[in-house]
Amino acid sequence: MENDFSLELVREQIQLETQKLRNSNEFSVKYGLMLSEGQIQSLVERRFESLRDNGRIEFGEGVLNKLIHSFCDSPYINQQNYEESLSELQDAFYYFKNETDERLSDDELIEYMKDTFDGKAQGSIEYLTATSLEELRRNARRGFIDDVDDADTQNEEL
Repeated sequence: MENDFSLELVREQIQLETQKLRNSNEFSVKYGLMLSEGQIQSLVERRFESLRDNGRIEFGEGVLNKLIHSFCDSPYINQQNYEESLSELQDAFYYFKNETDERLSDDELIEYMKDTFDGKAQGSIEYLTATSLEELRRNARRGFIDDVDDADTQNEEL
């Protein structure tokens, strides 16, 4: 009986997330980006894998819709890399949400990711995850979340 309830919750989350991603196409099409049904299904499956891999539980809407709204105007994302970019950004989000010990809100983390992705990472998710978010993680654990950009600016001025 308990397993039936858990499966029903997962089914509801899958349906909710799938519909949200379908609806996001109405927004992202303005930027020349659209997800096919197959891509939507793949991203929803990846969400659950990423949550499991990072030891997270999430109720309700996932982060993909927020990532789409934040990143669809990036000059580094195009139709050819859209699904892959969203998948990798989602993985990075959940990983660094854990690594910053929940000290950042979802919106703060996404804003930092977007600014860095479009800025010094120049569209490189590898740079974003290996360098910039690692820096954010260290600073968040030390309590210097707001000083990350200021520290970079000060180092550049020296």
